[in-house]
Parts: sequence; structure tokens; C-alpha cells
Amino acid sequence: MRIVGALACALAVLVRGGPAVAVDGAARAEREQAQAEQRLADDERRRAQLERRQAQEQARERASEERRRLQAQGYEALKPFRDCPDCPLLIVIPAGAFLMGSPVEEMGRYSAEAPQHRVTIAQAFALAKTELTQGQWRALMGSNPSHFSDCGDDCPVEQVSWNDAQEYLSRLSKKTGKRYRLPSEAEWEYAARAGTTSPFHTGNCIDGDEANYDGNYDYGFCRAMKRLSRQRPLPVASFAANGFALHDMLGNVWEWVEDCWHEDYRGAPVDGSAWSDSACTSRVLRGGSWRTEARALRSAERNWEWARERGNGLGFRVARSLF
Repeated sequence: MRIVGALACALAVLVRGGPAVAVDGAARAEREQAQAEQRLADDERRRAQLERRQAQEQARERASEERRRLQAQGYEALKPFRDCPDCPLLIVIPAGAFLMGSPVEEMGRYSAEAPQHRVTIAQAFALAKTELTQGQWRALMGSNPSHFSDCGDDCPVEQVSWNDAQEYLSRLSKKTGKRYRLPSEAEWEYAARAGTTSPFHTGNCIDGDEANYDGNYDYGFCRAMKRLSRQRPLPVASFAANGFALHDMLGNVWEWVEDCWHEDYRGAPVDGSAWSDSACTSRVLRGGSWRTEARALRSAERNWEWARERGNGLGFRVARSLF
């Protein structure tokens, strides 16, 4: 009986301890699982940090290599130069990457600005500091087609088609022995943004003290509507430059770019090259003009016109390949 009683007592102890042991085991398993997950998270964080450091180092190496290439050719990023006395003043735009197009929440955006996509400008290029002026056009072409010819030599040339711009660029290239061209649409937006991601290079808002546009219309609650409508182009560089030292990327006159018009960015190049072919008859315009409301001055805004079309709000800005 004593043996049976002892066994019963022992069994009772085991029964009472059973749930506690099970709970301790479950808690230990949970702790081990949490520790394993933490180790994985730490490994992932270290791996991401390493990848960022490697990417930053590669970017520094690319930037250093580009500086050496530019210096070998006598250029320096963001430093102005010109190829002849009557040639447009050019700014060296550094290579880089940016997000092209507009986010869905940007006020005034539409489907042609989508989808947003990352574009890499692999090589530096030169872009005119201002829109081509009437004086620069006359010096090479011998005439002035501008509707606002009374504005003077320092005003942008307008009333020029995409085809007219190509003729000017062909003559300028022949004169200088350099490869002048229109910027690609991606190059234009990259230069207009100058590192910004906001609707305008001035931020989320713009007003009549920062660009030439039709101030009879507002943009959101930006107080862009100042009833200030100059109703004509102004001399180039009338307003402060953006972060790449470029004037009038927004407003004054629309600027032709090289690309054919496409309804949106599906299938667009991601290397900064022009999306173009010789058969297309409609070309892209960027930047807005003195005739447009503030919404059209957004860096992502796209417009188009027939390549043969001329108008008193249509001009252009020259680009030049450096390599």
C-alpha cells in the first residue's frame, strides 16, 4: 500500500507539473522564434546597408570618372561655355538619375505623365542656359520669324516649328563642328527638375515673380492667380535660375524637344534617349508659356504639336552632346 501511495503521489506531482512544463516549452519556442526572426532582420539590415554603401561608392566612382572625362575635354559640370560669339551659352548638365513623370497625388497631372519611371542619364550633356533668342536666330539664319519681334534680341525666338528648329541646329552644327540637337524629353525634365521632385523647381507652388505665365488662373491654393498676365514673352533670364543654373525652363515659351508624341510612358526608354522615329509627325513640347496657366508649368507637364506647326508661344532651347 505504501508503494501504491508513493506512486500515486508521484503521479499527482507529474500531473500538476504537466501544464507548467508545456507552457514553459511554448514560451521558450516563441523566444527562439523571435530571436531567429531578429537575427534575420539584423542580417537583412546589414545587407541593405552594405548594398547602399556599395551603390554610393559606385556613384562616387562614376561621378569621379565623369569629372575626369569632362576635364579631359575642357568642361566642368554646371560651368557655362559657348562655341562661338553668337552661339547660345551652354551649361554642362551632370549625369544622374531621376523619377520621370508625376505621382498620382500631384494636382493637375493627367495620364500622359504616367507611369512614373526611373530614368538614368548616363552621360553629361550641354543645355542652353536660356531659350534661343531672336538675336541668336537672326545671327545664323539671317531673319527673325518672331511675332513679338519688337520685344528685342534678348527675347526668345518664337513662331518656329520643330522642323525650323532642326534647320537651325543643322546650320549651327555645321558652323561649329559640334553636335547640336534638341534635348530628349527625359533630358529636358531632368534639367528642369534639377534634383527636385515637387511640381515645380520652385517647390509645390509658383507665382508671377518666378515665371512668365497667365496669372488669371490659380494652381491649387498657391496664390498663383495674381491677375498678372503679361500677354507676351519676356527677355530671357528675367527670372531666377533653377538648381542647374538654367533660366525659363518653366514658362515664357513652350520648348520643342526631340521626341515623338506618345500618349503615355508605357514602353518609354529609361536611358535618357529620345523616343523618336523619322516617320512621326507630332512632337513633344515642354515647359508651358506666357499663354498657359500655372498648371502647365509643372516639370512633368507634357504637350504636343505637329512638327510643322508654328506659333507665338513656340520656341526651343538647344542641347549639345559632349562625347
